[in-house]
Formats: sequence, structure tokens, C-alpha cells
Amino acid sequence: MSLSLSMAAFALAASISPGPVNIVALASGARHGLRASLGHVAGATLGFCLLLLLCGLGVHQLLLRWPALGQLLLGGGVLFLLYMAWQLARDDGELAAEQQQQAPSAWQGAAMQWLSPKAWLAAVAGVGVYTGGDQALLWLFSAIYAPICFVSIASWAWAGSVISHYLDNPKRLRLFNRLLAALIVASAVVLLRA
Repeated sequence: MSLSLSMAAFALAASISPGPVNIVALASGARHGLRASLGHVAGATLGFCLLLLLCGLGVHQLLLRWPALGQLLLGGGVLFLLYMAWQLARDDGELAAEQQQQAPSAWQGAAMQWLSPKAWLAAVAGVGVYTGGDQALLWLFSAIYAPICFVSIASWAWAGSVISHYLDNPKRLRLFNRLLAALIVASAVVLLRA
């Protein structure tokens, strides 16, 4: 298998697998539709690619040198995930126009990546496995990762938009949101135990 193909396979596995960013994309797609969710998708993609590049340029060395910084990042990430879960769980499922919330923004998507321990693990592992300190390989990896990450997160938003017609009543939407909130909380618990 060529290096580029292996990079692409890693990017797909890391990007398409369930995680907080993808769960929020699913919820956003169900609540706001695919088009309105693309800001979150783009922000999450750009946020991750910037994280990947910075890890390749040495940010992960800071985490190795100061483990407390890594623990602080983990704690902040878990708190952010719990906040996102709370937002989903408290949503009443009402779809009235005057109550319509905005879809998650590009900034929120980027912030989720920077606060997500899953994203940090993927970035550090990917850089460690595929670049070996070679800047050209780092840029190649980032260029391969970006479209795969975008399509992967967008597929979660699209899936949400597809199931949205099943969620056209507040009771079902409330149940769906609470299920997604529980999944985010479970993600946070798993990250704390890792």
C-alpha cells in the first residue's frame, strides 16, 4: 500500500468514526439541515487540519514536556463535551420559528476539534506514524486529510438531515437529542478513562 493511500485510510478511519464533532454534526443536520450545518463541518475540518499541522510542527512536544498541560486540555475538553451534551439534553424539541436556534458555527466546529481529546490523539498519532518530522510529508498528510475529514463530518450532517423527517414532532426530537447527549457524555467518560 502506498504511503498516500495509507494516510487516506487513517484519515477516513479517524474522521468517520463516532465522536463528539460527528455527533454534533448529526444533531445539527437533523435540526437545521445539511446546508446550515456546513459551517460547522468546514470549521471542524479547518480546526482539525490546523491542529494536525501544529502538532507536526512541534506542539505535541509541549504536551510531552509538560504533561499537566495535556491534563488541562483533557479536562477542558471533557467540560466542553459535557456543555454540548447539556445543550442537546435541555433542547425542548419545539420547532417554532421564533425559538429556532442557530446551527453550530464554524468557530464552534473548530473549537470542538481543539478541545476534543479524540482529535488530539488522532493528530499526534497521525503525525507520529506518517511524517517522521518530514515537513513535506506533514503538508501532504494535511492535504490528504482535509477533504476526507470534510466529507466524513458532512456525511454525519447529511445522515441527520435524512432522518429529520422522522423527528418532525417535538417528543421524537427531544428523545433523539437526549440520546445524542448521552453518547457525548459516554465519549467524555471514555476519554477520561483512556
